[in-house]
Amino acid sequence: MGARPLSASETPQTDQPRPPEEAAARRSGGVQSLDRAFALLEIMAESGGEASLSQLADSSGLPLPTIHRIIRTLVGNGYVRQLPSRRYALGPRLIGLGDKAAQMLGTWARPHLAQLVEDLGETANLAMLDGDKVIYVAQVPSPHAMRMFTEVGRRVLPHSAGVGKALLSQLSDEEALATVRRTGMPAATERTITDPEAFLAELRRIRETGYAIDDGEQEVGVRCVAVPVKDAPSGMAVSVSGPEARVSWDFVDQAAPIVRKCARVLATDLNNQS
Repeated sequence: MGARPLSASETPQTDQPRPPEEAAARRSGGVQSLDRAFALLEIMAESGGEASLSQLADSSGLPLPTIHRIIRTLVGNGYVRQLPSRRYALGPRLIGLGDKAAQMLGTWARPHLAQLVEDLGETANLAMLDGDKVIYVAQVPSPHAMRMFTEVGRRVLPHSAGVGKALLSQLSDEEALATVRRTGMPAATERTITDPEAFLAELRRIRETGYAIDDGEQEVGVRCVAVPVKDAPSGMAVSVSGPEARVSWDFVDQAAPIVRKCARVLATDLNNQS
C-alpha cells in the first residue's frame, strides 16, 4: 500500500525563525500568552497604574490586535479595567493577590529584620514601590519603650522617606524625576527635600554611599537609614529607624554597613527562593 498523505496538521514544518519573545518562552517552558499578559500588566504598573493602547504597543512591541485580545481577557477577569477615557488601568482583583503576596513576603523577611533589631536595637522595616508610592510590607519593632512604629500596609510618598529615596536611587534620574513629578513633592516637615535638582543630587549621593538617610524628612525627630535590596526580583528596601536622640550620626555610621549586609542577605535569600 502507498503511504497515506499527511493532513495539514501533520505536515512537517520547516524550522522557521521565531520571534525572540516566543523563543524565550519556549526555552523556559513558559506560555507565550501569559508572558505577554504579565508584560502588559507590568507596563501599566510602571506607567503609574494605567496606560493607553498606544503606550502598551510602544512599550511591549506587540501588535495592537494581540494587545486587544489579551486586554479583553484581563478585563473580563477583573485584572484590568477600562477607564472612561478609554485608557486601561490595573483592576481590583490584583489587590487581593498583592495583599497576599505582601503577607507572604513579610513572613519571609521577618527573621532578617529581627536580626537587624538585635544588632542595632532600632525598628526595622521592609518596603516596596507600589505604583508611585512606597508600601511598608514588614516590620520588627525595637525593644525600647520609645520606638518608631509604621503600620504594615501604610503607603507614603517616596521623596520624603528613607526607603523611598533608596528605591528611587535604583532608577535613572529621568525615571525618578517622572515619579516625583506625578506624586508631587509636598513638604512633610521643614526638612523634606522639595526641589527636584536637590533631590537628584541626593539620589546620586545614595548611589555613591549605598544607603539613604531620612533626617526628619518624613516625621519630625525621626532619623532612618535605608538600603535598596539590589538584584531582588522586584524593587524593595530595608531600613532601621528611631528617635534622633538614639539614631545619632555616629549611629548612622555604625548602622549603614550592617543594613547593607542585611540587604545583600535578603537579595540572596529571595533569589534562592525564586
